[in-house]
Amino acid sequence: MSSEQIPSGRTRSHPLAPPDWLLKGLRPSTAPVPWAAAARAGVALAVPLAAGFALGEPEYGALVSMGALSGVIGDTADAYRMRVLNIAVPQLFGGVGVALGTLVFGHGWLAVGVLTLIALVSGMISSIGTVASVSGLLLLLNAVVGAGLPMPEPWWTAPLLLSAGGLFVLALTLLGWPLRGRRPERAAVAATYRSLAELLEDAGGPGYEERRQKVTQALDQSYDLVLGRRARVHGRSSSLVRMLAQLNVIIPLVEAAPAAHLRGRPLPPEVPAAVRQLAAAVEEGRTGAFVLELPAPHGQSERAIDAALRHAAAIVHVAEPSMHNVDDRLGRPAALGVRARRAVRDMALSGASWRYGLRLALCIGLAQALVSVVEIERSYWVALTVTFVLKPDFGSVFSRAVLRALGTAGGLVVAAAVLSEVPRGWWDVPVMVALGALIPVFSAKGYAFQTAAITPVILLLSDLLNHQGFDLIRPRLLDSLIGCAITLVAGYLLWPESWGTRIGDRLADTVDDAARYVERAFGPHEDTEAGLRAARTARLQARRRIYRDLSGVRSEFQRALTEPPPVGARAAAWWPLVVAVERIVDATTAARVRVNHGAERPPAEEVASVTAGLRALAGAVRAPGAPPRERAAASDAVAEDSVLSPVQQELAAARAIADPAP
Repeated sequence: MSSEQIPSGRTRSHPLAPPDWLLKGLRPSTAPVPWAAAARAGVALAVPLAAGFALGEPEYGALVSMGALSGVIGDTADAYRMRVLNIAVPQLFGGVGVALGTLVFGHGWLAVGVLTLIALVSGMISSIGTVASVSGLLLLLNAVVGAGLPMPEPWWTAPLLLSAGGLFVLALTLLGWPLRGRRPERAAVAATYRSLAELLEDAGGPGYEERRQKVTQALDQSYDLVLGRRARVHGRSSSLVRMLAQLNVIIPLVEAAPAAHLRGRPLPPEVPAAVRQLAAAVEEGRTGAFVLELPAPHGQSERAIDAALRHAAAIVHVAEPSMHNVDDRLGRPAALGVRARRAVRDMALSGASWRYGLRLALCIGLAQALVSVVEIERSYWVALTVTFVLKPDFGSVFSRAVLRALGTAGGLVVAAAVLSEVPRGWWDVPVMVALGALIPVFSAKGYAFQTAAITPVILLLSDLLNHQGFDLIRPRLLDSLIGCAITLVAGYLLWPESWGTRIGDRLADTVDDAARYVERAFGPHEDTEAGLRAARTARLQARRRIYRDLSGVRSEFQRALTEPPPVGARAAAWWPLVVAVERIVDATTAARVRVNHGAERPPAEEVASVTAGLRALAGAVRAPGAPPRERAAASDAVAEDSVLSPVQQELAAARAIADPAP
């Protein structure tokens, strides 16, 4: 979907046709098949099962495989050092969770209280980051399993076996580390260069906006990978310095791209071809002399591209770049201990963190009360469904509940066929190889497909612990529907913020950041070299922050589109303004590039006018019903031949969208 297109719900041709938000969730993505992950998952889930049968302890083998399942689900990173964190740290929380669940198994209201408290903690720590979110998921998930299934004695057996399964996945994952080393980081940096080449190729054309989004995502991923590695490297690493330098020299090219796009003509084909050559050099680790063959530049934008490209070529091919100015353009991260304390403090003081934790605790408390206290034959599957639907803390709760029910139904069909046709015992091993390999493949296709793949695996492993066989199929479907219903009512309808959309507030914050970016880009001129360097770093950080924020707004927008009306329709109405704000930022960057390459610097009154207009736009976005006097327009103080004239034009277009009233 191009960034210029306004998403909208399609008109259904038949009254009984599924709604568009549901079809969107059921439409499989075009992600490539992760063959290595599929093979690793099949081995990780089947080998412990085979070992359990060989030792005459199938229950032990099932628990190790269950721990391996959590490791397979959490193995989502690219860099090996980050995969260690993504798999190992959550296993510690998972072990604590199953230990607590085992201790309260069969204790009625005590189990309800303990799981409710665990759910509160699980929800709150999800705001810290990705690793913390997966850790919270395993903490709650394993606690639910421990409180719902009979575990072997003594109490520490289950935590030990589950952790062994996760560590087995980690061991399989790290087998390629000696061979591949830092290749994932280099591949990410090279992919950023390739996405930049595609952006420059489409400069001046209709595909530019979509390409720019891909560059932003690739650059964010590369910095996250490299900085994640640096957070755990003591001292300086030459390879790390080189990767940071290669990332840093992309920034001037990314800055020059909007100026090239706004001129309305394609760049010479030699420019994107040269960037692709740099991508190959990064990925292959080539060094030595390199001569660029570029046509003579014409105009300020081409001169900016030419200078940035030649500088990038010089840095990319240097074996050991200077350690001077190799820090990332997002700001050097603090020490790990400092960031951990800061994250815990922010979590404890965050209202959003408490609200999400309370939502999850309420749903788990209701589900566990239904399982533990009410005199009806229900299973742990109710609370398990609530955990999977509500805990992953992304995506629409409503659509996830519906997709969870559909995916569970599909998975139960597979489980029913296996439980009815495959004899229990050694035949479970090849079946687990096949089902385990499907988890990474189906996870890449979407949430409903992931649920359909995980459901039969959990059921088969559970059957080795409770020996219910085919009789558990229909009750599990009913339990899933009950869990989805609890989530929809107690975790969705009772919390307006869950079925509302935060796009307006987040977009207004981004517009405020754009105003500060204009001030930094064209503020008072620094005379000293240190002042110039500090001003440039602050400007680059502000620009990167804006594009990260806009990427977050787009993610929020995609989440809101999966909601049923009226939320989905309301989100679609924001889309033109999202595009308009992106154009404002691009025009500001292009103006700065033109100033860097000879254009006249805008006077202070023009900068103040644009800044005031941006802040008025932010106010209009936050309070669309405010009186016009509170949303006054900035004065038209920008001359037609000023570098800020395109910014003023984009700002006027954005204000017209935010306030269409005459």
